[in-house]
Amino acid sequence: MAKEREAEAERWRTKPVLLTGISATGKSTLIAELAARGYRAVDLDTDAYSCWGEVTDDTAAGTPVEPDRDWVWREDAVERLLADATGGPQFVSGCAANMGRFRDRFSQMILLSAPERVLLQRLEARTGSEYGGGADQRRRVLELRLSVEPILRLAADREISTDRPLDQTIALVLASSEPERPAATC
Repeated sequence: MAKEREAEAERWRTKPVLLTGISATGKSTLIAELAARGYRAVDLDTDAYSCWGEVTDDTAAGTPVEPDRDWVWREDAVERLLADATGGPQFVSGCAANMGRFRDRFSQMILLSAPERVLLQRLEARTGSEYGGGADQRRRVLELRLSVEPILRLAADREISTDRPLDQTIALVLASSEPERPAATC
């Protein structure tokens, strides 16, 4: 039994899976649920891993919030996190202007998306302190749906729509991200 657990853990000792998408697609909800189920799961859209920072044409994809300012990952903190591939499956979630610098550090990138009506419902349910809680921010998210989401779609290995119950979305994420099992030998 111990050897089977070691073999299973070894299958997961790989690059982490990135769950990405624009605001209100469910990244934080999914990553919290994965963590609650015992998976190593980290939300990169937190102050520990992200901040508002300066961007240049070579670091930013899409349209920055301001001409030279956007949400970026703290590269040193993300680098330290991604360097630790032990301890079982690893999922990270987030979306930032400079995330392309880390693309080769992920085993795969799963784009989370949702129809506009779902995004608006989720954003309108947020309080004023959460991003997307204000009318200007909601407009910005819809703009990003048109400008940034297509870029993410091109870079993603697969896309999962989150307009279904959370348990179904989690099952799709887990099924999509499970490492391939080695072929049986006789």
